[in-house]
Amino acid sequence: MAAAFALRRLCGARPAPCRPRVELPWAPRRGHRLSPADDELYQRTRITLLQHDAAPATYIDSYSSRGFVLNGNRVLGPCALLPNSVVQWKVGSHHDITEDSFSLFWMLEPRIEIVVVGTGNKIERLRPEVLRAMRKRGIAVEVQDTPNACATFNFLCHEGRVTGAALIPPPGQTSLTHLGPDAA
Repeated sequence: MAAAFALRRLCGARPAPCRPRVELPWAPRRGHRLSPADDELYQRTRITLLQHDAAPATYIDSYSSRGFVLNGNRVLGPCALLPNSVVQWKVGSHHDITEDSFSLFWMLEPRIEIVVVGTGNKIERLRPEVLRAMRKRGIAVEVQDTPNACATFNFLCHEGRVTGAALIPPPGQTSLTHLGPDAA
């Protein structure tokens, strides 16, 4: 420090005034300021929509002892509801539900979060190995009687959840008028 002071005296230079350097958060760090058009020209983000409209969700309109009405389409007998599709489900009663009969729910993408099972007129217990297999694959299972399972499925679909349903028609029940999202 003393050497620098002596060198300045010899050369006749005056020391620069000591001002603390203050950095302003809003000050640009570049030598020149780019206009927004220059900067945005190279850093523009583009989005391409692969699917413009969301696919309509499946809602259960009504049920009877013969089957179900889904979005105005009649399905006879037991059925499995998957996101945006319906398939016939080859079970006669809750005794026929096995790990193989649930395999279609864990093979899908996007992954199903919860499967609502309707077992007919009353709630029936499923085999523990079936529930363990579903839990092992990260899928929750909600077992209810079919009328409540239909309402729960509609509610979960209305919330936007990735939901599946395995429904057995309740024997001897009359048709419900409407279970869809418009019901008051």
